[in-house]
Amino acid sequence: MAQLTEARVLDALRPIEDPDFKRSIVDLGFVKNLTIDGSTVAFTIELTTPACPVKEQFKRAAEEAVGALPGVDRVVVEMTANTRGSRDAGKPTDILRDVRNVVAVASGKGGVGKSTVAANLSLALARTGAKVGLLDVDVYGPSVPIMFGVNGRPRTTADRKIVPMEGHGLKLMSIGFVAGEDAPVIWRGPMVHSLVRQFLADVEWGALDYLIIDMPPGTGDAALTLTQTAPLAGAVIVTTPQEVSLIDARKGLKMFQRVHVPVLGIVENMSFFICDKCSAEHHIFGKGGAARAAAELGVPVIGTVPLQSNVVTAGDTGVPIVLSDPESPAARAFFELAGTVARKLALLHAEAPPVLDTNITWVNTPG
Repeated sequence: MAQLTEARVLDALRPIEDPDFKRSIVDLGFVKNLTIDGSTVAFTIELTTPACPVKEQFKRAAEEAVGALPGVDRVVVEMTANTRGSRDAGKPTDILRDVRNVVAVASGKGGVGKSTVAANLSLALARTGAKVGLLDVDVYGPSVPIMFGVNGRPRTTADRKIVPMEGHGLKLMSIGFVAGEDAPVIWRGPMVHSLVRQFLADVEWGALDYLIIDMPPGTGDAALTLTQTAPLAGAVIVTTPQEVSLIDARKGLKMFQRVHVPVLGIVENMSFFICDKCSAEHHIFGKGGAARAAAELGVPVIGTVPLQSNVVTAGDTGVPIVLSDPESPAARAFFELAGTVARKLALLHAEAPPVLDTNITWVNTPG
């Protein structure tokens, strides 16, 4: 019998490829801490994001490949992640310095479900084990307090830093916590700029893998301040199939392109309705609009979320759909979106060094 060596174990793992990088997990350096103790082989697979949707497939494939080697009776695989991120050298260094990936969720107009997408995307990422925050800077219609069932005002520290609220495992900040749910927000440009800058610089977010920013609709003062100030890793554009929504979505997408923020893709919300009686898809607001806009603008459609009545009621009761009904079609669409966003960010930052050194280990976390 051939001797069981580290080289033989790595050769057994080499055929396992990352579907996005198109390279072996061995060549990518994902396999770490390999030890051989008699007939027991143990090692770690360190991925580029805790939101990797294929982590369980990697684990099973690794166990089977190494377990098939002669002389191996037990295989112990630990799945970890070291989320990669990057910083825009042109942005202030005091802005979100401990956040690895800042992602803007935007829309060209209101009423397309942007905040619903931002909330459920944040929660879906957190369900994979990632550390996630959600910043609601929709100064004219903040919805995070209602959607997460969180009330009150955030406290401040002795050095005048704002401590974010918490809800369902996320760190949260919203103009709604400051102005109150019913208070009208009637501010001019300089006041909006000041508030957005304070939320970016003076909130103690701590170390996060992802900070999702629920942008205000359109391309006004708040949106421009964010794109010019925040170290955005990428943007997600939310629209519906209606042409009027797509026209405005194009404007928002071009805004990000002009300030050199990568657009990860378009999410078509309320894409179709599934009939309870016949299970047929009904395209109430039209069909294929997002795909046509994406092809025109050279970006992909990264999610299609069905029209589902309990998505609205879930948000109104403070428990978004990925928590209240995780097996529903809409929730599954949000989980798939989270995986796609995580993969795209990892690919964007593939050549960038890690911002932080902290690893994350999954312990029975749902994915």
